[in-house]
Amino acid sequence: MAVGAVAIRDDGALLLVRRGKAPALGRWSLPGGRVDWGETLSDALRREVIEETGLEVAPGKLAGLVERIYLDEGFHYVILDYHVTVTGGTLRPGSDVTDARWVLPSEMVRLELSDGLLEALRDFGLTL
Repeated sequence: MAVGAVAIRDDGALLLVRRGKAPALGRWSLPGGRVDWGETLSDALRREVIEETGLEVAPGKLAGLVERIYLDEGFHYVILDYHVTVTGGTLRPGSDVTDARWVLPSEMVRLELSDGLLEALRDFGLTL
């Protein structure tokens, strides 16, 4: 079980991170990660976002669910992605990522995105 954060600025930019570890090493994705044993989904979401981006967030509504299977890397995740509101912190790449930034929809086509990210965001109702 994992969680992901869908944070969107007023100008439409989406918060993305470049993964520093498998799966999807080097690809851009939503910030997030595994839920620890006994941890609530909202606590896991807040922890993962601050660890990866330095930003504090308030979890909102569920954006959607995705399943990611990486047979060659030995990973199988069910990810619950939530809309979040940034409430504080300073943007900087943290653990498990090599970069963190706000990306405008027009810039996303130039990035190497994790498999299925664009489709998932569209399924969540975002215009990209």
